[in-house]
Amino acid sequence: MKRVGPHVSAQGGVDQAPLNAAALGSRAFGLFVKNQRQWHAPPLAAATCAAFAANLEAHGYRAGAILPHAGYLINLANPDHEAHARSTAALTEEMERCAALGLDRLNLHPGSHLRRIAPAAAIALVAQAVNRALAAVPGVTVVLENTAGQGACLGASFEELAAMIEQVDDRARVGVCLDTAHLFAAGFDLRTAAGYARVMERFERAIGWRHLRGMHLNDTRVALGARVDRHAPLGDGQLGWEPFSCIMRDPRLDELPLILETPDEERWSAEIERLYGLI
Repeated sequence: MKRVGPHVSAQGGVDQAPLNAAALGSRAFGLFVKNQRQWHAPPLAAATCAAFAANLEAHGYRAGAILPHAGYLINLANPDHEAHARSTAALTEEMERCAALGLDRLNLHPGSHLRRIAPAAAIALVAQAVNRALAAVPGVTVVLENTAGQGACLGASFEELAAMIEQVDDRARVGVCLDTAHLFAAGFDLRTAAGYARVMERFERAIGWRHLRGMHLNDTRVALGARVDRHAPLGDGQLGWEPFSCIMRDPRLDELPLILETPDEERWSAEIERLYGLI
């Protein structure tokens, strides 16, 4: 079964996220487990965790269909020692919140080396932080998202993501989220069925399907290889509908969370309906 849904608001408490997703006809959803633009948040109350679990059960959601996204301040590639330690602590804290909510994965951008160290050294810093967080929080997988390649951000190539994974001690608990808009901006042309097949074959060779833990389904406003992150509603950007048709018909993606991050939430229900219609 394909499981599609948007990244929904958790305004009013994370326990509201399953209700917001269910109202849109979603079989999956993403959310922030804390304010994504702040370093710290009050601990989750036991009542909130219980309400979240009850709302998941009431609407038939399981942990594997939910892809939480870590906050935007985290930069695991930062070469500054104090800044790197703060990002590692923030990642660990968010993983602890996921565990308290019964969630089994946390998606994040690998980070930027800020053009202050070589990419290889920055990749080692990312793996170091992931190792520390995994050791501190059992049961939660770190999911590294591919990036558009803007600035000094890591993760635009499958080879960089693979290098991070190779340096993680517990590789069973590190995965990848593929964002379609980021792929295209980074130079991966998946506009046709043949192009989609080539991109996924390259992913299999470099990283392997066993590490794929979810996808972000987004069209893009920028040209192939522009290395800029600019999402567009499905079908309104450079990708068109063909790659999403390929995704919805690809059995290798069954049961993975396929999360919309498209910019117009008024269109989410229609986008979800059309995606299911492509099967």
